[in-house]
Amino acid sequence: MTPELTTDSRTEDAKQFARILYVAHGLIIIFSLGMLSIIPLIVNYVKRPDTVGTFVYSHHSWMIRTFWIYLIGMAIAWLLIFTIIGIPFGWLLGAILWIWYCYRVIRGFVDLNNNRSMD
Repeated sequence: MTPELTTDSRTEDAKQFARILYVAHGLIIIFSLGMLSIIPLIVNYVKRPDTVGTFVYSHHSWMIRTFWIYLIGMAIAWLLIFTIIGIPFGWLLGAILWIWYCYRVIRGFVDLNNNRSMD
């Protein structure tokens, strides 16, 4: 278990912004299946350099990594869906990836609120 960290005002501001990004990622995955996740992803890339030296930096990296893994996995799922043999496997993979994405957003949000960095 990662020890909790103390925070200063700079970190608190960055933490609050990361919370907003977690909520944005979460809402977008629920309502658009991640198709609009590019918007908070861009913000993650823009805001991540501002958090160097804080545990919030790891949260931006966590969200960025989550998006790219999800995107690649969904591309594979769609390729499977468009093949006759892979239709059930494509839908299953897509559902598993969607649940995984939700898990990562929730876990990141909880760890951020507990002042823990991500792996």
